[in-house]
Amino acid sequence: MKAEESELLKEFTPEQISQLNKIIEKHKGKPGGLIPVLEEAQVVLEYLSVSVQKKIAKELNLPLSRVYGVVTFYSFFTMTPRGKHTVRVCLGTACYVRGGKAIAETLQKEFGIAEGETTADRMFTLESVRCLGACGLGPVVVVDDDVHGRVKPSKVREILNQYK
Repeated sequence: MKAEESELLKEFTPEQISQLNKIIEKHKGKPGGLIPVLEEAQVVLEYLSVSVQKKIAKELNLPLSRVYGVVTFYSFFTMTPRGKHTVRVCLGTACYVRGGKAIAETLQKEFGIAEGETTADRMFTLESVRCLGACGLGPVVVVDDDVHGRVKPSKVREILNQYK
């Protein structure tokens, strides 16, 4: 077994690695193949760790810096495991003055994580955003695609229970 394969086995299952190999083979040697490989790999693996990026760079005969540059440039890609549900709390001006900061703090306490992190059970990833375009409903929390407006700290747990 190659050293890179054993490094990948620490994070991913043999089935996931096999799927990654198939994805790379499908796009190998094709112009513009990097982004499709990264997109498909993220669907299968859920995130693009440095070990995955190294493998992709090596197999596509690209510098790691190029792969890393693409992964960090596009917000679609993530280098860390994400939760099953993404919770976004708005901290734009309208939401902030209506209690958005208290909502963010309540979510952090509820999850036991900081903004940008994922819970240990990989159920939730917490993000803050500057505006969700629902200022009249502030403060706003979006879980996946569901918008929850006029959120109060006392209602946070009730909202999260819908997603367990």
